[in-house]
Amino acid sequence: MQDAELRSLAGGATQRGLRDHNARLLLSLMQRHGPLPGSDLARVSGLSPQTVSVILRQLEEAGMVRRGSPQRGRVGKPRTPIGLDPDGAFSIGLKIGRRSADLVIVDLHGEMRGQLHDTYSYPEPGHVMRFLEAGILDLAARLPATQRDRIAGIGIARPNGLWVWPDTVGVPPGALDVWSGFDFAAEIARFSNLPVHVENDATAACRAEHVFGRGREFRDYAYFFVGSFIGGGIVLNHSVFAGTQGNAGAMGPLPTRDAAGRPAQLLDTASLHLLERQLVAAGHDPSRLWSLPQDWTGFDEVLEPWLDSVGEELARAAATVCAVIDFEAVLIDGGFPEQVRASLVERIRAGLDRVDLRGLIPPRIEAGAVGGNARGLGAACAPIFAQFLLDTHAGLAGG
Repeated sequence: MQDAELRSLAGGATQRGLRDHNARLLLSLMQRHGPLPGSDLARVSGLSPQTVSVILRQLEEAGMVRRGSPQRGRVGKPRTPIGLDPDGAFSIGLKIGRRSADLVIVDLHGEMRGQLHDTYSYPEPGHVMRFLEAGILDLAARLPATQRDRIAGIGIARPNGLWVWPDTVGVPPGALDVWSGFDFAAEIARFSNLPVHVENDATAACRAEHVFGRGREFRDYAYFFVGSFIGGGIVLNHSVFAGTQGNAGAMGPLPTRDAAGRPAQLLDTASLHLLERQLVAAGHDPSRLWSLPQDWTGFDEVLEPWLDSVGEELARAAATVCAVIDFEAVLIDGGFPEQVRASLVERIRAGLDRVDLRGLIPPRIEAGAVGGNARGLGAACAPIFAQFLLDTHAGLAGG
């Protein structure tokens, strides 16, 4: 695929963006609940059966939905479930981390059709943009030529204030300053016409968990994502709440104390960069934390104490956030193997029993379901929501 083709990948994507609220509503219901017969869509949406029928016919003609097999065994006409066509739209998501970058392309079901991974000592804009440019070509080429104009856009998930903690990240002074005021849309426009959407990386991870993970199970919950720096998000009334400046649920700056009792932030006591330093001190190769596939065996003498410490920190943090909002659950995920996540959740549950919870209703501590790809997958959600879905699940959860 040549540069001209790359620039034309926007194709009909922006033109196919839906302006009709009712069409977005029906697509959002199908995304949330899975395939539903037209009668159920009418009941849940509050639209008339005739209106639903017309919209579904239009969406089917546009390739956005497809009909399943008729459901028999009931009195009356067989009911035919209608659901999202996974080939109806695609989206690219880029996660920019402090030690690695991930690029994914997902379909309308949130299934990854391809993934690329890159590691570095610290993120440098030129390097990341070259990774993105080459990656778009690679990932788009994995789709049939007839589907490449269905790529809706590029979502970017990056930490807010990426340049604020150079000492903690361990990079030369000023090396990250170039990210302050970096114009993603302008830089990406040099090689692609695809629409660009940028958001906080932990909020993106929370959105991925909400849309593709365990978000259907809870009305209100707090979300912690343990990456190089810990972050998070919050969900209220079935909707990810980003806040006025897109930084709601920024769990990293929660105040705590370090091992010496000095004032610190949660990101100083419950992040993977601490484990990285401890591995180096113990003579292990820290690059294993950021490489795929993940293999965290062979350094339990470092990992287990880190899990113990982080479990206590997150137990106190869970109590803190639940003192502000009465969350029914706190979900825990991160850039680590599934068994590490399970061990951390057990430690947080045990730690919560040691926290003074007077005046609080203890939340459920639960494992997230998306894993290390949450930030990239969440980034890829943004263009699809912008063009085809309602960016809220309030009122869509059926109670």
